[in-house]
Order: sequence, then structure tokens, then C-alpha cells
Amino acid sequence: MVHDSASRRLLFGLAGCGALLGAWAGGGLPGWLLAWYALCSALTFLLYWHDKRAAQSQRWRTPERSLQLLALAGGWPGALLAQAALRHKHRKADFQWVFLLCVIANVACVLLLIRQFALAG
Repeated sequence: MVHDSASRRLLFGLAGCGALLGAWAGGGLPGWLLAWYALCSALTFLLYWHDKRAAQSQRWRTPERSLQLLALAGGWPGALLAQAALRHKHRKADFQWVFLLCVIANVACVLLLIRQFALAG
């Protein structure tokens, strides 16, 4: 049983990656969209890492808005993995609410996009 928030984030991040891979393997997700998610997730993870290091050394930080926009654009699996692995931005309630809204909005848009592809095909 998973009790701490880092483990839950890790599981949700891995589940998100698995769902994307499964949708692609099943033909429901175009390859270019899977590549977009991978690119956004990698970039998002790197920005979380950079921001964590900047916070530790009191340097210029990555704006939260940038992290949220990347999550909205498709980098939310990488953000979840970064929050779990780096234990960064996981305690800020305001940030997490906006992050959750970004994930929901992204997933809803992708589901609509996939539906349109299915109807057109």
C-alpha cells in the first residue's frame, strides 16, 4: 500500500506514461503525439531539476507559471516523476491545485483530439 505523496506521484507518473504507451500501441494515439509527450515530459523534468538546484543554492528560479504551462502542454507525466524523484513542488497546495487543473485540461483536450482522429479515420 502506498502511503507517502512521493510514492503516489511516482505511481501516477508511471501510470500516465503507461497509459500513453498503451494508447499508442493500441493505435489510439498517433506517434507524433507520443513523441510530443516524451519531449515535454523530459523538458519538464529537467526544469524541475534545475529549479530544485537553484532553490538550494539561492539562484534564479524557474517561474512556476513556466512549470505549469509545460504540464498543460503535455509535460505532466515528467512533472509527476520529478515531483516524486526530486521531492520538489509537492507540498505547495496552490501549485498543486493549478497543476491538477493543468493535467485535467491536457487529458481532456487529448481525449477530444483522439476522438476527432477516430471519427475522421
